[in-house]
Amino acid sequence: MKDLFTKLLLPVLFFVAGTALFAQEMKYPFQDPGLSIEERAEDLISRLTLEEKVGQLMYGAPAIERLGIPAYNWWNECLHGVARNGRATIFPQAIGMAATFDTDLMQRVGEAISDEARAKYNVSVANGFRRQYQGLTFWTPNVNLFRDPRWGRGQETYGEDPYLTSRIGVAFVKGLQGDHPKYLKSAAMAKHYAVHSGPEGLRHEFDAKVSM
Repeated sequence: MKDLFTKLLLPVLFFVAGTALFAQEMKYPFQDPGLSIEERAEDLISRLTLEEKVGQLMYGAPAIERLGIPAYNWWNECLHGVARNGRATIFPQAIGMAATFDTDLMQRVGEAISDEARAKYNVSVANGFRRQYQGLTFWTPNVNLFRDPRWGRGQETYGEDPYLTSRIGVAFVKGLQGDHPKYLKSAAMAKHYAVHSGPEGLRHEFDAKVSM
């Protein structure tokens, strides 16, 4: 469980916390950018109480003031442009971009979106805001297969072809996250779980029996 927590949560937590820590004297090893992500994660986890760890598992994560970690909201969207946070460049819907079969173009689209995402995040933090749709963790891309045209979210996907979806999805994620060897420009989180592409309306409660 500790290893899973480290891999899924802490690497992103560091770039979130970093803007609040730069003005503080470093008191703990996890604040030291000279250490590896793994070392910083190990140190931070060792300092969290069980209650604090549980609190970080919700999309609205509370601040841990005693360690200088600000509140953070993990929910943000950028399916085809930064969403729900003021003006932003809007690109065509995902299924339309996938129809180009152009992975280089998709990576450039991701880069443009993450440029705007970083700028908006910096403005929000500078003004003391850490609300929903203001963070750097994006619930994007939607890599479900569009297996039934009755599903109302088909336009969010890259279509029905698994190979095309994989190539377009990888290119988009690379664009969003950047190529820095240590830090993420933004954090992409591909969604959703397998067998999520409708048309059933009970996605949170039905028993999926998948044929292979």
